[in-house]
Amino acid sequence: MSEPPLSVVRTVADLRAHVRTWKARGERVGFVPTMGALHEGHLSLVRLARERADHVVASVFVNPTQFGPNEDFDAYPRTEARDAELLASAGCELLFAPDVAEMYAPGFSTTVTVAGVSEPLDGAARPGHFAGVATVVSKLLMQAAPDVAVFGEKDYQQLQVIRRLVRDLDIPVEIVGGPTARAPDGLALSSRNAYLSVEERAAAPALARALTAAAEQLRAGAAVDQTEAQARAALEAAGFRKIDYVEVRAADDLARLGPGPVAAPARILAAAFLGRTRLIDNIAV
Repeated sequence: MSEPPLSVVRTVADLRAHVRTWKARGERVGFVPTMGALHEGHLSLVRLARERADHVVASVFVNPTQFGPNEDFDAYPRTEARDAELLASAGCELLFAPDVAEMYAPGFSTTVTVAGVSEPLDGAARPGHFAGVATVVSKLLMQAAPDVAVFGEKDYQQLQVIRRLVRDLDIPVEIVGGPTARAPDGLALSSRNAYLSVEERAAAPALARALTAAAEQLRAGAAVDQTEAQARAALEAAGFRKIDYVEVRAADDLARLGPGPVAAPARILAAAFLGRTRLIDNIAV
């Protein structure tokens, strides 16, 4: 059975017209927001949405408000034609690809912030990042009005921020987390992996190995502070020169855990640089 053709819309009005037609027939809508430069990880989220809905919408929008002043907004890869082909192959029916002016009209002055869960980890390392994420996701969820929206667990803190946002603002959508897609050597798939040199790409899987080993130690009863220190040392030995964090956090609200053994569901999360490329990953404990 062939996949349905992919339509591309660039305005909120056109997006809503498509969704309204589907919902008038009583059909469920799934949504996968992305910043493009798609890979298998994104497509796995599309397929997950397809399992839970009659129609899938994906967005491709490189959101300027979640990039810091010295981050890679201008250099971030933009591959819309290829992205559209990949989305169609995964069963997506509608691509929403607005420009910045469509998302942020002149005079735009509203920011959505989520306290608590957004503040540690990437919130501390990238000030303002999660306000940009929360604002654009709020807009996208209101624009697409999906029944279910799927986000990847690779960006675990982002997923928890969005879950809290949806709960606190009573947005009528089910938020589903999709498992992290990985290369055969364990590296979490990311659009930013394209920035890695050959040597850096060879070293990059050490991030997943260090976190996997740490999670195993924690499950066996190791102390949080010692496990974090060992994981950090492993990253330094592998060539990671700037480590923003390696921390064990509560799985739901990302509260700090330790220094002793873990007694509740947790995640060990890390962000570190290989050369100029910032990689993030996390493993469930």
